[in-house]
Amino acid sequence: MSEHNHPIQDVLQTTMSKLREMVDANTVIGQPIATQDGVTLIPVSRLSFGFATGGSDFGKAPNVSKNFGGGAGAGVNVVPVAFLIVKGGSVKLLPVAPPSGDSVSRAVELVPEMFDRITGYLDRKSGDGPAGDKAD
Repeated sequence: MSEHNHPIQDVLQTTMSKLREMVDANTVIGQPIATQDGVTLIPVSRLSFGFATGGSDFGKAPNVSKNFGGGAGAGVNVVPVAFLIVKGGSVKLLPVAPPSGDSVSRAVELVPEMFDRITGYLDRKSGDGPAGDKAD
């Protein structure tokens, strides 16, 4: 543990560093694939990732570092969305059609937006929102 950090900060830093190892610019814009007829294909992907972390302090013992329990988890979703096709001096974008059963992915993508909307509504209703606006 770092000298001035709470143990949960170390858990967060470790989780984020592992995510950085897994995801880089080459994950979004993939490695070019050269074909024999002079066409280069460059895959383009959509990334979504999330992580959760938490911890708990136990008691008020003098040695706090021994009284902490924490954990973290992370996940990355890589979905191909298009290919850049480079031939001669021109570049074209070829979108990849989404799979027919992709409604679950769309629902999962909407969760953060819905959470923000619900939180904003509740904040406005309680008067904690921007400018103390109350919801109707």
